Amino acid sequence: MSDRSPFSLTRRGLLAGGGALVVTVSLARPLPAQTGGGGGARPSKPAPGSLAQTPRLDAWVRIGTDGAITVFTGKAELGQGIRTALLQVAAEELRVPPAAITLVTADTARTPNEGYTAGSQSMQNSGTAIRAAAAQARTLLAEEAARRFGAPADALGFADRRVTAPDGRSLGYGELAASLDLTVDVPPDAPLTAADRLSVMGRPLPRVDIPAKVTGGAAYAQDLRLEGMLHARVVRPPSPAARLTALDAAGVEAMPGVAAVLRDGNFLAVVADKEYRAVKAMRALAAAARWEETATLPGDTPLPDLLRGLEREVGTVDAKGEAGAIEDGPRSLRARFTRPYQLHGSIGPSCGVAVMGEDGLTVWSHTQGVYPDRKAIAEMLRLPVERVRVIHTEGSGCYGHNGADDAAADAALIASKLPGRPVRVQWMREQEHAGEPYGPAMMIEAAASLDGNGRIDRWTFDVWSNTHTTRPGGAGALLAARHLAEPFPAEPAAMQITPAGNGDRNAIPLYAIPNTRVLWHFLPDMPLRVSALRSLGAYANVFALESMMDDLALLAGADPVEFRLRHLEDPRARRVVELAAERFGWTGTASAPGFGHGFAFARYKNHAAYLALAVELSVDRGSGRVRMTRATAAIDSGEIVNPDGIRNQTEGGIIQAMSWTLFERVAYDDTRVTSVDWASYPILRFASVPDRIDVHIVERPGDPFLGTGEAAQGPTAAAIGNAIRAATGRRLRDLPFTPDRVRESTATG
Repeated sequence: MSDRSPFSLTRRGLLAGGGALVVTVSLARPLPAQTGGGGGARPSKPAPGSLAQTPRLDAWVRIGTDGAITVFTGKAELGQGIRTALLQVAAEELRVPPAAITLVTADTARTPNEGYTAGSQSMQNSGTAIRAAAAQARTLLAEEAARRFGAPADALGFADRRVTAPDGRSLGYGELAASLDLTVDVPPDAPLTAADRLSVMGRPLPRVDIPAKVTGGAAYAQDLRLEGMLHARVVRPPSPAARLTALDAAGVEAMPGVAAVLRDGNFLAVVADKEYRAVKAMRALAAAARWEETATLPGDTPLPDLLRGLEREVGTVDAKGEAGAIEDGPRSLRARFTRPYQLHGSIGPSCGVAVMGEDGLTVWSHTQGVYPDRKAIAEMLRLPVERVRVIHTEGSGCYGHNGADDAAADAALIASKLPGRPVRVQWMREQEHAGEPYGPAMMIEAAASLDGNGRIDRWTFDVWSNTHTTRPGGAGALLAARHLAEPFPAEPAAMQITPAGNGDRNAIPLYAIPNTRVLWHFLPDMPLRVSALRSLGAYANVFALESMMDDLALLAGADPVEFRLRHLEDPRARRVVELAAERFGWTGTASAPGFGHGFAFARYKNHAAYLALAVELSVDRGSGRVRMTRATAAIDSGEIVNPDGIRNQTEGGIIQAMSWTLFERVAYDDTRVTSVDWASYPILRFASVPDRIDVHIVERPGDPFLGTGEAAQGPTAAAIGNAIRAATGRRLRDLPFTPDRVRESTATG
């Protein structure tokens, strides 16, 4: 990976593009929104996707005079296959094979600022922008070729990066591009390829990120090696409130290969010439450090009591009709559900690499937001933001705000003290488990009643939750910045109720219910550090909501699938529910004693992908072990770019949510997090993977992209809970469904 060494590149050289048509580019939106090269009124149609913030064509697509095509995205490859899908989108509109395109992903020196890669929005935002930009670039090529050929633009053909006239004459993209100005805005109505003429989109394409991963190649930030690189390890405070009171580092400084021992307040690190020497020195430095610890963690406080005690504000997420307090009665239900703090559980602990060069600081990170991370690192180091460059490099394990930004900050801080030498910081497993931001604990109290026709007439849903995002941003989001002698405090959390949702994500039922009230009981204080974990609050909220739907179906004497359809008016929602039930062979009853079938549905964020899921599982009453044997999902993600990618993401989402639902829970006492390895924080192993997962995709040619990556989390938890209920007759409402909890529940049933 020496081609990424900063020593052979400069910002000016990077922006020049080495012979590309465009040698300077502004990624910021100009004040007057323009189409083409001239002025004029703003277009009446809104710019699609990320074009609204970055309308310039050359920010997305560039064509060199040699015909080389480069496409840029501010989104990052996290393992979701976005590189492959974006290549397909661009290739479709440029009429070239995907392999003919070089794709540059999130890099603050080269790509648009698209914020975070989060919320299943990469295709909605970046995919839509790239498709429109590529379509406009093709249009400009065609217009220039038509001018030269004296032929109608719609009579021209495209192949092998050449435009061909009806009489056989042809011109290469590079020849045409030399006469074009691509420093123009992409019009909102750029002419996209019609759905019935697609040849690249909608077809499976092997993921371009997979070969290196399965062959042991250089695939991750953890694999990055730069010439002259030093290895660093950080000695973390043993608990959140620990304070370093004494340190005798002389013995560590004398160890072989040690280049430096760095201390700034509670930030403590060692740098060595080789990685294992850094590990040995870290352990010696930890033994030489003395910390004063303060008990700040919840200890054995029951989760409901903890969350109620942290409530400081209540916000109304939704209110419709007359949904006051629901009285207990024969046609009403009331239940409480909890979700514990949970880890990202990244298989590869976080890693960051940085070098302080003459032009400034360059950082390689698997952050999900290179621009926000750059801002936070610059603030921490008190550098002008333009002197910091952050390049996304894929990490081994992600989907949310794990330790990536913190490892990048560690590397940046250490590299700033050792200018000219690349510094690699690799976290240890116990540091990742104890130091990363967790998915927040949550509690939901739901109540509902049925009318005389077996339909839900009243619904209340109360959510207790922290914020689900403390990403950078500000320097206070970074552990290293918090630990300095002059620390940057964490920004105070604020409740924000938006259509996309946060802790309240998917708390509003998509079902037709005349009287509803949804409240978010906001917890600004965080006894454990928390932030975004895949799907945010949707995982717990859909689990609670869909568990209630099953119990209400039972109360109404209805089949769970039919009961959902009874309350669904959206035809696309009905379609995935019907398709999943049909392909699963839903009958409402399991095939044998000890087995249970469960069903669940959600539209992610209530405006993204639709997903319905049916599962079959067995419950061993003696051991409490739950074994899912098969799962059938139906998903509607809008227009399909890569069907294999949609299946991959849905299958992976089901498996990850299975792990959360059956195994995962952060453990702590009153001072320290104690689940610091895979023994104390178990995750799903291969033996527990279902025998079969089938994913059926609803085709929606021409429809907007809806995103896929987070659609399965909530429905998986609910479907598992509903299947356990069917198998045992007992409803489990506290996640995870560990063997002990299942055994205790069935023993009292």
